[in-house]
Amino acid sequence: MRFTRASGVLLHPTSLPGPHGSGDLGPEAYHFVDWLVAGGQTLWQVLPLAGIGPGNSPYMSNSAFAGNVLLVDLAELHQQGWLEEADLAPTAGLAADAVDYAHVHPFRMERLHKAALRFAAGGSAAQREDFAAFRAEHANWLPDYALFMSLCESLGWADWCTWEPALAQREPQALAAARVQHAERVHFWEFAQWRFFRQWAKLKAYANGKGVKIVGDIPIFIAYLSAEVWANQHLFELDETRANRGRPTVVAGVPPDFFSATGQRWGNPLYRWAAHAKDGYAWWVERVRRSFELADIVRIDHFRGFAGYWEIPASEPTAVKGAWKPGPGEALFQAIQDALGPMPIIAEDLGVITPDVDALRKQFGLPGMRILQFAFAGDASDRFLPHHHETDTVVYTGTHDNDTAAGWWASATDRERHYARRYLNTDGHDMAWTLIRTAMASVADTAVHPMQDVLALPTECRMNFPGQESGWWRWRFQWAQVQPWHAGRLAELSRLYGRCAW
Repeated sequence: MRFTRASGVLLHPTSLPGPHGSGDLGPEAYHFVDWLVAGGQTLWQVLPLAGIGPGNSPYMSNSAFAGNVLLVDLAELHQQGWLEEADLAPTAGLAADAVDYAHVHPFRMERLHKAALRFAAGGSAAQREDFAAFRAEHANWLPDYALFMSLCESLGWADWCTWEPALAQREPQALAAARVQHAERVHFWEFAQWRFFRQWAKLKAYANGKGVKIVGDIPIFIAYLSAEVWANQHLFELDETRANRGRPTVVAGVPPDFFSATGQRWGNPLYRWAAHAKDGYAWWVERVRRSFELADIVRIDHFRGFAGYWEIPASEPTAVKGAWKPGPGEALFQAIQDALGPMPIIAEDLGVITPDVDALRKQFGLPGMRILQFAFAGDASDRFLPHHHETDTVVYTGTHDNDTAAGWWASATDRERHYARRYLNTDGHDMAWTLIRTAMASVADTAVHPMQDVLALPTECRMNFPGQESGWWRWRFQWAQVQPWHAGRLAELSRLYGRCAW
């Protein structure tokens, strides 16, 4: 699907300012939309909105459908009458410049729990009616998710395959008993999802009303400790022997690459694609459909895995001894298109890209990605250089996995620096904005720049470092860092290169 020429900013909601230790769906998110509009930007790209997993990564969520309850605006719960004013007072450890999850998680969860109890005890008729409508609307995933999260809490977040067999294998009588036993926590998780979805829908409507589209993100894989793997075990490559029943036999990752000499062993269970094919890829169709309820455009992470994926034996500690296996290819995307029609999907075609990956992307008209930070390590044949860009691509200065532009420039090799200076006709004194201008000038229909690059921030502000399991996904900005010229300069470049709506 051809996109309208536009540009936008990549910023996950957790990186927004706010008083409660991390960004959320409250007033600062609305202010950010207004700032985008002032800067002539019509796209707000986020990372996956699902709950975080190991290492606080949004790409390792415990559900493919649920939202991140830590994003719920606590002030809105106070407005509904479920929290007291005193509940909103920040406590020690809620940092302004980074998300300290050790403090943020208990602070926010305690208040969500208190709000859920107060709603249960005294919610109005209209509130209860809306809650019931939400539960009915999401009945195909919410009950499994709420029970799964409740069981995980009560069982110390142990792998679900270690639970008592009746629960691990989802025997109906055991599930019914568990729902009774954990009724309060099941209600809590359903309540928290209700507030996330209602708050996000309101924010998205506000952004759309201002001419800003949301660009969402679907991780290709999901975490093993997730409601969907537990509830759909036949769709994943899990051991069926009695001794290891339910454990992954093979896991996901990528071979050695730019980021790591031993590759990346992500550890997600792999899909049993033959089982998906038998039911017309219904699970994937529903996943994409639900994603488009949250976003206007959706980026699918690790698109190359649909053409061919790197399969790693679960017993291997690194990704080195993996092997390429064929993905579902055309069949999956044809099923999605048949069910939902042509959808505005961005294909994250980074890594080892073979002709079959390009062919699959182009067959369904999915724009790929071009990363400017990758462009200057080779020569004039490098596909990331602007003179190789195509209209059906999205150009980024860098992604959430890259260093900031300023950090990249500070650590670039002498050869990269020399080539970049000559190619971009710059002395390198303002490389972040040089890359933003270059992206804006590209023939690519879409240009996206991380907020860190708009603010020309150093390496310390990068969002993630692939292959490193902890210490990331924490960066936040403050409005004091943002000057009027930031929006003005974005607006001028958008007008200059035909990306502005006004």
